[in-house]
Amino acid sequence: MRPFEEVTQRLAVQDAVLVRVDSTQGSVPREAGAWMAVFADAVLGTVGGGHLELQAIAEARRRLAGATGDEVLRYPLGPSLGQCCGGVVHLRYRCVGAADRTALAGELRGPQAPLALFGGGHVGQALVNLLGTLPFAVTWIDSRDEIFPPQVPDNVRCEHSDPVQAAVAGLAPHSQVLVMSFSHAEDLDVVAACLRRLRAHGDLAYVGLIGSKTKWATFRHRLEERGFRKQELAQVTCPIGIPGIAGKQPEVIAVAVAAQLLQAPLS
Repeated sequence: MRPFEEVTQRLAVQDAVLVRVDSTQGSVPREAGAWMAVFADAVLGTVGGGHLELQAIAEARRRLAGATGDEVLRYPLGPSLGQCCGGVVHLRYRCVGAADRTALAGELRGPQAPLALFGGGHVGQALVNLLGTLPFAVTWIDSRDEIFPPQVPDNVRCEHSDPVQAAVAGLAPHSQVLVMSFSHAEDLDVVAACLRRLRAHGDLAYVGLIGSKTKWATFRHRLEERGFRKQELAQVTCPIGIPGIAGKQPEVIAVAVAAQLLQAPLS
């Protein structure tokens, strides 16, 4: 369960104070929009840790007990807080309860970048587990409808597509695309469909193909035979994942790939 889900669940029976980073100046531990929910017996989320967070928790619990105060408080991150960031954080305090659950679910989830994952194999499954904790709206696609597990994270939607490449046309604009099906033939068809969409609309943010440099050399030759130019093929990333991570376990590959996806601006 992700923190925002636990918050909305707890609010059914407990009130809380939502603390959000309203604005910042200079060097600070968290960005505007970061949040934590302070209950009488629990804290979910974080606005940066350290003495700043300790003071914010104390202030939130004071308000839970009935005290009042300004909606936004200013915190200089200097010697008085024992934090050397040197910037200034403005925190907004808001009392929330059961009536706020529906609105908060969307508010705390935050923006999610569209991501299409083609392939339900070992790496695909490891990626879905990891992406379930990250700010992505995932469409998980496979030509085998029995491949998907019965439970997936709430930001993941499973889609059966046969032929699998037919799903490319319906992807959300500016999607990032990962291609890792059970078949090299399917991988090739999906990549080709992505390149055709890029040629027509230019609206895919990233196309990544799992595999080695040798696999990509073979694919590049076959895609050139299908009429794709070198500058078009340069839009495909293969191998995928940030460099320097050598492990081949599915979970290790998933971390390297997710880190690469996070380097792109979220839409």
